[in-house]
Amino acid sequence: MAKQINVALIGNPNTGKTSVFNRLTGMNQKVGNYPGITVEKKEGTCKFGRNCKVHILDLPGTYSLNASSLDENVVIELLLNKNDKDFPDVAVVVADVENLKRNLLLFTQIKDLGIPTILAINMSDRMNRKAITLDVPLLEKKLNTKIALISSRKNLGFDYLKELIENYNQLPTKPCLHASNIAPEYFDRLQKAFPNQDLYKLWLVITQDVNFGKLDRNELQGVASFKTESTSNLKRLQQKETIARYKFINETLKETLHIDTAKAKDLRSRLDRLLTHKVWGYVIFFGILLLIFQAIFDWSAYPMDFIDSSFASLSEWAKNTLPPGDFSSLIAEGVIPGLGGIVIFIPQIAFLFLFISILEETGYMSRVVFLMDKLMRRFGLSGKSVVPLVAGTACAIPAIMATRNIENWKERLITILVTPFTTCSARLPVYLIIISLVIPDTRVLGIFSLQGLTLMFMYILGFGAAIFSAYILDKILKVRSKSFFVVEMPNYKVPLAKNVIITVIEKTKAFVFGAGKIILAISIILWVLASYGPGDFNDAEEIVKSEYASQNLSDDDLEMHINSFKLEHSYIGHVGHFIEPAVRPLGYDWKIGIALVSSFAAREVFVGTLATIYSVGSDDEQTIKSRMAAEVNPVLGGPLFNFASGISLLLFYAFAMQCMSTLAIVKKETNSWKWPMWQLVVMTVIAYVVSLAAYQFLR
Repeated sequence: MAKQINVALIGNPNTGKTSVFNRLTGMNQKVGNYPGITVEKKEGTCKFGRNCKVHILDLPGTYSLNASSLDENVVIELLLNKNDKDFPDVAVVVADVENLKRNLLLFTQIKDLGIPTILAINMSDRMNRKAITLDVPLLEKKLNTKIALISSRKNLGFDYLKELIENYNQLPTKPCLHASNIAPEYFDRLQKAFPNQDLYKLWLVITQDVNFGKLDRNELQGVASFKTESTSNLKRLQQKETIARYKFINETLKETLHIDTAKAKDLRSRLDRLLTHKVWGYVIFFGILLLIFQAIFDWSAYPMDFIDSSFASLSEWAKNTLPPGDFSSLIAEGVIPGLGGIVIFIPQIAFLFLFISILEETGYMSRVVFLMDKLMRRFGLSGKSVVPLVAGTACAIPAIMATRNIENWKERLITILVTPFTTCSARLPVYLIIISLVIPDTRVLGIFSLQGLTLMFMYILGFGAAIFSAYILDKILKVRSKSFFVVEMPNYKVPLAKNVIITVIEKTKAFVFGAGKIILAISIILWVLASYGPGDFNDAEEIVKSEYASQNLSDDDLEMHINSFKLEHSYIGHVGHFIEPAVRPLGYDWKIGIALVSSFAAREVFVGTLATIYSVGSDDEQTIKSRMAAEVNPVLGGPLFNFASGISLLLFYAFAMQCMSTLAIVKKETNSWKWPMWQLVVMTVIAYVVSLAAYQFLR
């Protein structure tokens, strides 16, 4: 019978833990949330030989077991709860060979819990270049553990690491040092009160304000009395523990680690001086953004055209092949065009995540965060607000969750309220289709695509709106910053291809399937509303034939007028005409109005909605883009999607909330409906006024 081993991957941020996880699990991964909280849970499986299945949990990065954030709480709760199904049989602590001193603090704490622990020292391929020598046998003896020197980049040492994991029951569990030595009298009292409990486990329960889930409270009755001791005394003991651990670590590394600083290459400091320069840093960042958005438009043009035409052909094939009836119409006119409205953007979304992943893998993104901090503070934001604002380019939901690291409540609240202004990937499909319709495909200076420049401007506009709004809120809420911004600068690395590929696939898949569920549901609803209607809808054929009897129209033209009449008198037509007076001043017709309303479920639904509406009753093999380009303004004549209405739409989506999922997470993070409602109203008003002004000025 195959045995299963639970493995917990633990380590400081930026030690290459994710690379190790990817090497061990490959694509056998899944991402979710821990029960009851919105912290990401990443787990995977792999097989060691025929009879050994390994379940690997990639825990959030943590510097120590002295929790200061929700992510770190997750690590402690798991390691203290043997009843948890994910409790590790063995812990693999991933360390960076260049930062062993800092990484070993966490390692020594985990060893004190009596869990079989392996030290995996990553980036071993950098040792020669950094002039690092390490006495591994002596270090194993000092730390009372087994060490695997690994390199995720060159796939070195993983066979030995797997061997250690498979034989985890042979690992020594004796602590590196006893924390009880810092205050013998205190720990003697603790041991007498709980003779059957592990001392270090008790110490963490006393000092950490976390939820320990299924821990046996009956066994730990009386802990509260130790918690009531003065906070200052507990903090003092924690500090003594940290000092004692670092003293042990320093003495250990003094004997086992040697770095010849004279030979070490110091490329990092030279790059940092350039990339974080107060002038050149911004110029380089702007240049990188320009390159990214040019590539998004240029590289993805061919696959997008292929996908667009393929879905148009598939819809036409379904109409001609499936037996006539409502179900066939639903598939051909509802489901296929709706899904086509999101699948068409897979190439551009994949390229966006590709570039973001490369920037993160190289270590450059941390420099961007540091660089932008200097700008943020002038507008009343905490330096830590930069992280959610940068993360918001992917999705506002995890970005808003990331504000938990901001200690000051008002600073955190301001960041939550302004983050949705940042252009997220859900806006990308809307921007791309509108820009391609109303912005000429020309080159500026013969090099830069005007469409790519427009897309970059939309990102800058969203970021600028967030900063300006933060400045206003800072004055209204009278925020006074008392926090400090601390960000770790990881070493520069050549991106690991496997990490980049996995990130692009997982992120794109999550985007497509997440949006796909919503789009499929809305496409079906919209098709039903567009295919049925009251009153004149049912007599459309007779009414239209009577109206055009004298014009001697061809059968195709007559069919087109009948379909148009049905659409206008369908249920969705009535809804659209009801809201049309509100959107007409912005340059939109009732169909765009329906798309605006339906896209509140998710912004990217906008394109899928129009694709579904334009496909109902249509018999020609046109692409989504060509159908939108062919739409005529019923009042002014000419293309409906012209420069004025296109800019108006771009600005509306740049400023409007248009995302019920974001509202839900804001409610959860602020524990009140007050702030998300204010957010919805204010952002919608700003979007409406700016779009109205733009259309009236440009028309």
